[in-house]
Amino acid sequence: MEINALGLSKKESEKSIKKLNILLSNFQTYYQNLRGLHWNIRGKRFFDLHVKFEELYNDSQLKIDLIAERVLTLGGIPIHTFTEYLENNSLKIGKNISKDTEAIQLIIDSLTELLKIERVILNETSENNDEGTNAMMSDFIKEQEKTIWMMHAWMEE
Repeated sequence: MEINALGLSKKESEKSIKKLNILLSNFQTYYQNLRGLHWNIRGKRFFDLHVKFEELYNDSQLKIDLIAERVLTLGGIPIHTFTEYLENNSLKIGKNISKDTEAIQLIIDSLTELLKIERVILNETSENNDEGTNAMMSDFIKEQEKTIWMMHAWMEE
């Protein structure tokens, strides 16, 4: 078995790089959706949601950087064009969403899809002893599960 500088299987790391690039693409879509929600939200909850969406897109921007840096750490190249993002995206693209409940539902749906991708990566990197990627996925999952719970609580009114 050929090993990389981190002591991980090169073959398995290449698989992780591909999956991380898919996650990166989906996070870029999520980020852009959040920017659109931040800009376009209307109604009586504008002030609260405008701030919340900014908080979420700032967090996703940090995660995007972490994912890209992990790809580089594993010896890959993070994809970085809008064409590649769209080719690898599975999230709904939110366009002209200004209603609060529609915006929150888009976030819930997006995070649910991101969790699916992250859990696949988590399982595979666990099997391959890739603790760096595994720990990152675990952290993302924990935060996103809490955000989904909060968004569902908000929707209950």
